[in-house]
Amino acid sequence: MKSESAVIRISQALNLRLDELAAKTGRKKSYYASRAIAQYLEDLEDYYEAREALKNSKRSYSLAEAARKLGLDG
Repeated sequence: MKSESAVIRISQALNLRLDELAAKTGRKKSYYASRAIAQYLEDLEDYYEAREALKNSKRSYSLAEAARKLGLDG
């Protein structure tokens, strides 16, 4: 996959954590930043998709009802 550059601003504390992780693992900071952004976007897209599905749904379920329906109520 072709990659592109982007400039982002992060706090000094977050940058330090990223530096330390990169140094411990031998990976570049950009590797972790890219992975974190991809995961965050996936989670956010899932959230908006679920929110839209719920809005268009004729029936909603409580957490307990959903667990029971999915056989997760132990």
